This record gives sequence, structure tokens and C-alpha cells, in this order.
Amino acid sequence: MIAAAMTRVPRVLGLAALGAALLMSTSALAQELALKRVMLSSGGVGYFEYEAAVEGDASLKLTVGLEQVDDVLKSLVVYDDKGGVGGLNLAGREPLSQTFKDLPFDQGALGSPAALLNALRGAEISIGGSRAMTGRVVAVTPETVMTPEGRALQSRNRVTMMTEKGLQQFVLEDAENLQFADPALREQVQRALAAVANNRAKDARTIELTSKGKDRRTVRVAYIVSAPLWKASYRLTVPADDAATKAQLQGWAVVENLSGTDWKNVELTLVSGQPVMFRQALYRAYYVERPEVPVEVVGRLLPNVDTGQTAFPPPPPPPAPATMPRPAMAPPAQTRADGRAVGMGAPGVRDVDRAAPTNMAAPAEAVAAQEALTQVLFKFPTPVTVANGRTLSVPIINGDVPVKRQALYQPETSARHPLASVRMANDGTSGLPPGVITIYERQGAPGSGDITYVGDARLGALPPGENRLLSYALDQKINVERDQARSETLVRGSIAGGVLKYETLQRQTMTYRVRAPAREGRQLLVETPRLAGWKLTKPVNPDIGQIEGKYRVPFDLKGGEAYTFEVVQEQTVSQELRLVDAEVERVGFYARAKEFDQKTRDALSRLIQLQGAVVAAEKVLGEIDGQRQRIVQEQARIRDNLGRVPSGTDLHRRYLATLDRQETEIEALAKRRSEAEVTVQTARDAVSKYVASLG
Repeated sequence: MIAAAMTRVPRVLGLAALGAALLMSTSALAQELALKRVMLSSGGVGYFEYEAAVEGDASLKLTVGLEQVDDVLKSLVVYDDKGGVGGLNLAGREPLSQTFKDLPFDQGALGSPAALLNALRGAEISIGGSRAMTGRVVAVTPETVMTPEGRALQSRNRVTMMTEKGLQQFVLEDAENLQFADPALREQVQRALAAVANNRAKDARTIELTSKGKDRRTVRVAYIVSAPLWKASYRLTVPADDAATKAQLQGWAVVENLSGTDWKNVELTLVSGQPVMFRQALYRAYYVERPEVPVEVVGRLLPNVDTGQTAFPPPPPPPAPATMPRPAMAPPAQTRADGRAVGMGAPGVRDVDRAAPTNMAAPAEAVAAQEALTQVLFKFPTPVTVANGRTLSVPIINGDVPVKRQALYQPETSARHPLASVRMANDGTSGLPPGVITIYERQGAPGSGDITYVGDARLGALPPGENRLLSYALDQKINVERDQARSETLVRGSIAGGVLKYETLQRQTMTYRVRAPAREGRQLLVETPRLAGWKLTKPVNPDIGQIEGKYRVPFDLKGGEAYTFEVVQEQTVSQELRLVDAEVERVGFYARAKEFDQKTRDALSRLIQLQGAVVAAEKVLGEIDGQRQRIVQEQARIRDNLGRVPSGTDLHRRYLATLDRQETEIEALAKRRSEAEVTVQTARDAVSKYVASLG
């Protein structure tokens, strides 16, 4: 009997499991979408486009990662030329908790039939088989079957039911069939089992889309989600000859498939640009907080005393709501490219001629490049296959580019030696995305010479028609020393309204002493800080370039020679000096300035004379104050001693006589001080009157 019971256990709740399977099969009828196109942006997002051939009304299924749902809800678009979009639906962020929230049992109750029956005590069930019965579940009690020797043989569950005949029991594992009598309860159990089955993947969500139509057609579904940015890397092979004007450039793209899905025969396009991107948590539930209003409780009535009424005009009617125009949907951008990649270069590189094609291995099939308004697109000619978690590296550029050898002196990088550099131009029709460049040097003719690695460089975004300087190593054959000096000289001046207005010329001179290589020439680019508001006056050269905050000044070097170069920046500064408050020494400096005209110098000289009178008068006043201060200090000493000397003594009388004489002197000094103050004020008035008359 025990063995028979064990074989019948899978049949318990058979109807519920069958119902769940039916629900799952209904969901499975949704047609899977096939990935057809991938577009990866250097901005860190990817465009994924799926297709499915449908006929009539159709249901499409798309599985995405949980972390991608926000982006999918934000960007998903459906293209159905012969049908209409019916909408989409997916489970919530916490689907199981929401499902069981409205059920009379929790998820743990589905762990075993005994747990489910215990959770549904009071539910009416029917037992089929040789011992059929119907009643309500009272309890499920576990028990252990023992052998005659007292050894545990089996654990089972005994169910107690309330039937029309009273309490009856049966062993759950012996039941051939068990059915809930309430159809609504059966549906709830089926729905719970289906929810558990459909949400086994905790980190993924299945989106179901509906398409309404009649004809056979192709439905395309696309969205934008986060993706690893693709990287560009380059290989530049330059001839060892310094006079060469062409180099071989090969560009490669490094692509990673971390989408969670294998790419099988997918159309791949790479986009280089910086689009505006953001995320929004659309998959999160938000609730608006509302203020809580207290319940009004009727209290004791106590009307206020009426004090009269004042007429008040009625409020103006509210303005009519403005009618907002419906925004027009922009058409989808076309991302197809038809052209082929061509050579790179720019007219900014001088003395560049057209060299014969090189022997660098070309890609088996050219990647089509297209220059858009804000980005560059590289479309692969044939579909690609990349397994999830794999990395793909493919060539996207191959051809000749105009180059020119130069040496770049950056004192903050190396104070003694410049950097060996190559100026590379883009003379193609599409831009080059930023990336690292490995630079090789070739000895001899293309295809036959030895190749040597010389360094790495970094390339910023290079639009068509522009060029970039690639610095890859230290050029120790060139030695540089530099000095800095600053000076300030008067230029001109004049007096107007009692104010001396003058201009000074500030000059900064950077001196560079350079020794060229012993046997070869170079073009040296010297980077020097660009002073805000200053003007570069030396050297005068139309080829001087500017970058952020710096000048790049070119100098041509011949082998074995030494040079001294000067880079001069100047600034004219206008200043003012109020003469009525000016110090005598400062006025005297400007009175001797040969940069001023004779009239201005004479006026300043006369001002110095008047200021001298003020100084002399102030000196007399200061001397009087000094004498008075000394007398006052002496009187304080005498008064202190006078208090210690007996009255009537000779010393006491002597102190009194001294104090009397000093008081007479103080009175005389006070009179002299008044006269000196008048003299000082008269001298100052003379200065003010004279200054006011100038200009």
C-alpha cells in the first residue's frame, strides 16, 4: 500500500497543474522576434531591431533583461506598414508578490500539497477513487509510519475533513484524485502556478506585443538600451624618409556582444558621435502623496457675533485654458549607407602630393562610411555572427593619408627635448572616430622594407578637411633651452580733468635656444602659453597655429645648426592717476618720463612745486605738534614728582616755576599751530586749484 501511495502522489492536484500548463501554452503561442540589426554607438548605447513575419492579428514575444526594461519602455518603436500597434504588456517589477497579494495563500503554500491544503483550511474538496468523499478541509497533520521493530519507515500526511457524515480522514499520499469544488479557487491556484512558471528568470522580463492587421507582412520592433561602447584603434605606418608625404592608415573596430543574446547573421552598424542620452525609471511605480484631511466632527454650535458686512466685488472669471498644439512625430532617421570608405587627409598639410597605393593588406570587404549631421556611421557589408560574451575586431578603414613629420616642444611634458610627431590629415568624405594609434616606421619601399614599432599616440575625433598632430616618442636629437622675461614701459600720457591718463606697454619675451640634429633637419613646433588679452607680435608668421590656451609657433631647423628664437607677446594697459591725491615721488617719476610731451611734463613739474609747499607746511605743523607733545610729557613727569616733594621746599617751588614756564610755551605753540594750519590749507588749496585748471 505504501508503494501504491507513492506512485499516486504526482496525480494530486493534477487538474491545477493541467490548468497552469494550459495558461503557459497560451502564452507560448506568442511568436518570437528574431534579431536582425544592431547599431552600436560610441556614446554607450545600442539600437537593436527585431523582425517577425506575421499574418492577421499577431502576438509577438520579446525577452529583455530586467535592467533594460526602463530603456525599452522609453524607446521601443514598432514599424508595421500594413497593420497597427495594439500595445504591449509585461509583468510588473515584482510580479510574484503582486500575484500572491490578491490570493488566499502565499507562494510558500505551493511547496507541497499538504502546505496548500493547510493554507486553504475551510475550502471544500472532493476525493475520487475507491474511497470518495466530499467535505471541507479541517487540518493536515504529518505522521510517520513505523515498522514492527520501531524503525521509521515513511512520513505521510493525514487530512481531516468535515463531511455530511462528520469528521473523516484520509492519507493524502493515498488519494488518487483531489479537486477543489470552488471554480474560482481552482482558477486562483492555476494562476499562481502559471505565475511561478513564467517568472523563473528573476533577471529577465518577457514583453508581449500585439499587432492588428489582415495581410501577411513583416513587423519590425526596435529599442535603445545600454551597451558597451565600441572602440576604434588605428595602425599608422610612416616611411622612414622625413620628406615622405604619405602614410598607410588602417583602422579597426573592437565590438563586444554583452547583450545576453547571440548575434546570428545580424546587420551591424557602428556609429561614432556624442548623442544626448539619459535614463528614466519608467518601470518603477510612483504614487502621488496627498494631504490627509481630518474628519470633521460636529461640535457645539457657537456662532460669532455679527459685526456687519462690507461690499466686495466678485472675483474675475478664470482665464480660458490654452489650447496646446499636438506635437508632430519626427520621421525615423535613415541610417543606411551606400558609399565606400576613401583615403583620409586635409588641405591643412602643406606640400602633400599623391603617392601610389601601398601594399598594406586591405579588408576582404570594404565597410561603407557615411557622414551624418552629428555622427559618422560605419555599416558592415555582410551580416556578422557573434556569440554572447564574445569580442569582435574588424577593419573599418584602410588607405593612404597625407602626413608631415614635425617635432612638438611641450615644456610641461619635457623641458629639454621635443616630442617626435606626425601631422595626419583627413582628406576623405567622412570623419574618423577617436582612438589610439600604433605607429610603425618602414624602411625601404612599400611591401618590402623592414617594419619597426616607434610608439603610440592618441587621436581625437577628426572631421573631414582637418588634421591632427600625433606625438608618439621623445626626440632626443633636439635640445631646447628657454628663458622668460617681462618688462613694462610707458608709451604716452596726458592730463584731463585733473587726472593723469597714461598707457604702459607690457611685454613678455620667451627665448628659445635650440640645437638641431647633427645630420638632419626638422620643423619644430613650439607651444607657448597664450596670454588672455595680449597680442603676439613676434614672430610674424601666417602658419602660427592656436590651440586651447596656447600658440604653436613653427621654426625650420637645418641639421647641425644652433638657433635662438624669440616669441614676444605685448599688451597695452591704460591707467589713471588722480593728481590731487598723488604722492610727490610718483608725480616726480612721470614728470621725468620722456614718453610724455613737454606740456605734460611742465604741468607735472609745476605740480611738484606746489606739492613741495604742502610738504614744507605740513613739516612745520608736524614740528610744532612734536614740541607740544614733548612739553606735555615733561609736565606729566613733573606733576608726578611734585606729589612726592614736601610743600614749601625749594624743589617744590622749582617744579612750580617750571610748570608755569611750560604753560607759557604751550600757549605760544598753540598760536603758531593755528598759523601753520592756515599755511597748510592754503598750500593744499593751491594744489587743488591748479589741478582743477589742468586739462
